[in-house]
Amino acid sequence: MEPVVSRKMWRSLEPVHAQVYFAPENQEEYTALGFDLQANRGWGYFPARAAALGAVTAATVQATFFSFSATAATFGMDRAWEIASPQQLIEARYRGADRALRRMCGDLLHSPDVSEAAGLARTATQGCTPYGRPLAAAHAAVAWPDSPHLQLFHAVTVLREFRGDGHIAALVCEGISGLDAAVMHVAQGDAWTREPLRKTRVYTSEEWDAACAGLRDRGWLDEQDGFTAAGREVRQRIEDRTDVLALPPWEHLGEQGCARLRELVRPLSTAIVDAGGVRIR
Repeated sequence: MEPVVSRKMWRSLEPVHAQVYFAPENQEEYTALGFDLQANRGWGYFPARAAALGAVTAATVQATFFSFSATAATFGMDRAWEIASPQQLIEARYRGADRALRRMCGDLLHSPDVSEAAGLARTATQGCTPYGRPLAAAHAAVAWPDSPHLQLFHAVTVLREFRGDGHIAALVCEGISGLDAAVMHVAQGDAWTREPLRKTRVYTSEEWDAACAGLRDRGWLDEQDGFTAAGREVRQRIEDRTDVLALPPWEHLGEQGCARLRELVRPLSTAIVDAGGVRIR
């Protein structure tokens, strides 16, 4: 199977999962547990994503989420397990996903296509090995929901965390830190700009400038902090390696299964994007 298949699958399926970070329904569920998201916006992201790992420390969260600063992880996880247990957050996350998907996808969720897609995605997860994939393994151990659309959400969550764990491995192999990865994400020039990403990942301007200087010293950034030819080559090598590392579940599903899953999920992903369920801040 060509590695590009794993990239196509990620792009097609990602909205089904990514909406959980933006949908107001999830923020409402976390608020109902006692998280004051106006006082700490990080509570709307870090604890629920980390909950499958158990009551882990902020250091573990930073290590597995990778591109966030220690300050971001520490603030985002501050007293989280005193406010709610990991299991409570897992349940809240799935309640929020359920409500959000029903709102954005409407009658599409009643189609037998969703059940078929959930079955195919679940088959793909059987090809995910746990070795060196902490977030994927943690989410794979969460109990499967009953409804087809939440089964699909759960499967896509496992699959995207499997890919993400592999992406971090590819970055580490190149000697790239979490901050370096954030700077390089901006250098791509196709999504984030410096200040929004710097603030979201909670790095100081001085830390960001130092990372830029370090990448310039490596010959990867030019004076405008865009990629040099060498930097773009490194980035492409990382993306290619990520695609290869993400292949096992799709090889397990097979070419025909992958094509069918993309076909089935495309209307859902389109509805989610059209409803504003995925966005760049």
